Amino acid sequence: MLQMPDEKEERTTTSHSRRSFLKRTTAAAAILAAPPSLVTAAEKKLDEKGAEYFEKIPLKLEVNGKPYSVTIEPRVTLLDFLREQLHLTGSKKGCDLGQCGACTVHVNGRRVLSCMSLAIMQQEKKVTTIEGLQNGEELHPMQEAFIKHDGFQCGYCTPGQIMSAVACIKEGYAGSDSEIREYMSGNICRCGAYPNIVDAIKEVAKKGGVK
Repeated sequence: MLQMPDEKEERTTTSHSRRSFLKRTTAAAAILAAPPSLVTAAEKKLDEKGAEYFEKIPLKLEVNGKPYSVTIEPRVTLLDFLREQLHLTGSKKGCDLGQCGACTVHVNGRRVLSCMSLAIMQQEKKVTTIEGLQNGEELHPMQEAFIKHDGFQCGYCTPGQIMSAVACIKEGYAGSDSEIREYMSGNICRCGAYPNIVDAIKEVAKKGGVK
């Protein structure tokens, strides 16, 4: 037999629901009507509380041959550290998910996706960005080859492409077109300059590679 809800119980439940709704509405209205100074004070308190979880810690590393000793929040990525604190904006923020390769740099001579690496993980390490690849005014052989073979169009992915291309030869993966393509597959070029990039890498590898 279907049991009907008690009328008194139903009225009580409805009353509680209305009371809760009114409380939430009143609280929201109070926040909207609060003086800006009060809201700012509340936000500041929250920021101070959050800062406890992100206390800066010391970091020593070398970037493009120059030593740095800084303090940094442990959550900061290597890419953000390079771009925002050292103002080395050659390394690009593309997907910020480790999928496009635009942020590629070298750490201790090996390629690294800087958007997926924490800056604090580079303690006492040597980082090279696209800005540190050339020797003064003299372009790196890979940079010259990219220009010669038109290995870029819009240029946004080019710093990461070049850093990966140098690593491709250094790490011994430039033995054939297919090997180069496989190694470079993590670097995306929306303009589709892939054949020219392969040609640039092959030329540099043929001339004796890179140091």
